[in-house]
Amino acid sequence: MQVLRTPGHRFANLRDYPFASGELDVGRETVGRELRMHYVDEGPRDAPPILMLHGEPTWSYLYRKVIPPCVAAGFRVIAPDLIGFGKSDKPAQISDHSYARHVAWVGQLLAGLDLRETTLLCQDWGSLIGLRLVAEASERFAAVVLSNGMLPTGDQRLPRAFKLWQTFARFTPILPIAAIVDSGSRRKLDAREREAYEAPFPSRRYQAGPRAMPLLVPTRPDDPASAANRAAWTELERWQRPFVTAFTSGDPITRGGDDYVRRRIPGTRGQPHETLRGGHFVQEDSPTELARITVATAEGLRS
Repeated sequence: MQVLRTPGHRFANLRDYPFASGELDVGRETVGRELRMHYVDEGPRDAPPILMLHGEPTWSYLYRKVIPPCVAAGFRVIAPDLIGFGKSDKPAQISDHSYARHVAWVGQLLAGLDLRETTLLCQDWGSLIGLRLVAEASERFAAVVLSNGMLPTGDQRLPRAFKLWQTFARFTPILPIAAIVDSGSRRKLDAREREAYEAPFPSRRYQAGPRAMPLLVPTRPDDPASAANRAAWTELERWQRPFVTAFTSGDPITRGGDDYVRRRIPGTRGQPHETLRGGHFVQEDSPTELARITVATAEGLRS
């Protein structure tokens, strides 16, 4: 496996990203070699943790406006960059990436940091990975905030918008990362924000992760990840701890998913679910509201 590392200077002088960070090797047990996962680590180390998982094709920079209010409320925030994204190492081949490996890599982070009584905030691929971990390592989680995400099994019909996105990611000769984030947000990114989203990818050689992820979403019942996701749903249908949805009204891919989740997961009952303003990238469009909901959910565990 060839692994690339984005030069550090690509991340110099990022606006609104002054966070403390760490690195953890998550590759020894999964691929037999070092793979550095970078993560933001803000707030007191003994405070209740909030784990923020990003998706495709973003990185922890996506949560730059959500992290500070959560830290100010007295929580420890862990916001990793998935392998292949952000400041984390980047396996160079699309075939290096699999759903199972990404779940295992984030699982290694959970174990390595020994996170417990964790509130999960997840969106997009953060939900495909995060909800699997909630089911498979439930002892580490106390609550979930889900926005614009799902845990697909390949048994449901996916929206046409997703199929178009999947085809684009597979065949386009150029994958314009910042333009993708910009088009998936209601607000327009400025030049420095666009540069920050492009920073992890100096060239096409670094983009195997963003190209792989759309292809790894289960779209048929016999997908390699379908059985594991069905098993995860069996566990989630027993989940009694707080589970809050905060979807947006303007996401063509996940719209309506919050209703589906609330029908299946008992922990959603009686929770203060909200529909937020924005497109797919809720963290860009409604960061203050998303932080408020996350803090309220995590604070509810203290009472």
